[in-house]
Parts: sequence; structure tokens; C-alpha cells
Amino acid sequence: MQPKVWVCSVGLALSWLISPVVAVEAVKLPNRQVQKNTTAKPIVVSKAEFGVFRVEKNGKTTLIPTTKVPLQEGIAYGWRIQLKDYQGEVIWREVLQLPKPPESWATSNTDNFSLSPDGTAANIQRTDSIKDGVITNSWTIATGDPMGKHKIEVYIGDRRIATFEFEVVPAKRQKPAPKA
Repeated sequence: MQPKVWVCSVGLALSWLISPVVAVEAVKLPNRQVQKNTTAKPIVVSKAEFGVFRVEKNGKTTLIPTTKVPLQEGIAYGWRIQLKDYQGEVIWREVLQLPKPPESWATSNTDNFSLSPDGTAANIQRTDSIKDGVITNSWTIATGDPMGKHKIEVYIGDRRIATFEFEVVPAKRQKPAPKA
């Protein structure tokens, strides 16, 4: 039985992290055709990073490189790709493949979001105007997300520009404080 797809409206917080759910509505999402990149400039990737995002005390968000993401609600993970000498508009697409369907899927942009028939893969498309050549995306661990091997593929047009393989693992438990 295919799980229901729950689409949630969320706001972006701190330019990298997804905020808590504002509203929930069950919908069927149509498959979308991905547009080809219309820019004439050649796309060259100078750096591609994957990891967990951490918000510092000063409010700055830092990407901590890793291939292990703790299964802890609220942990944000994702990627950042530096395009060499690139400025302007770029259309990119991401495919997130999970080992099994989560209890629910959530996104802030339902217009460019679709799921595979078995519910194990999400396909999103974004158009970004970039000044510093950096494109990025993040996901947040939610209740019901599966553990195991995951994969993210990022495309510009029909060209895959990055692949990130990682594993969602049990969160480390905090050790109890020593008794006095």
C-alpha cells in the first residue's frame, strides 16, 4: 500500500534550514517535466560538498562534511555546490532516493515537487539567481524518516553535476551526567 503524501507549507529559516510545519494538506502531486537549463554559459563544478548543517551562536550556518546523518528530528542535512565563475540564473534539479518510504514527505514548494510511484524518491526543481556561484539545498530529519543508505543526485539540464551517497544512522544517545 502506498503511503499518503503530505505536503507541508514551511518557511525558510536562516537561509539554509527548513522551519516547522505551518499547515498540512493531503494532495496528489503530478509528475513534472524538468526544463533544460537555458543559459549559454558552460557549467563547471569547482566544489561539491555534503554534510550536516549547524547553526553557530552568531547565527551563521556551517556545513559539517559527513556521510553519516544522525536520525534525530530537526537535524538539517544537504549539499552545497560551487559553480566556477558563474553568475545569473540557473535551473537545477535534485533527486533524493531513500531506502524505503518515510511516513510523510514535506516541502515548501509543491509546484516543483514530485514523488516516485513507490514513495521512495523525491524529485524537486528550483531556479536560483546566484551571484557567488553557489547553489544549495537542505532537508530536515522528521519523525518517520527511514534509516539506511540514501543518495542525492543533482542535475543542471540533463547533466548530473553531483552525486552524494550517505547513511542515516541512529543518533548517539547522551550519556547521563556523572553522579556527585
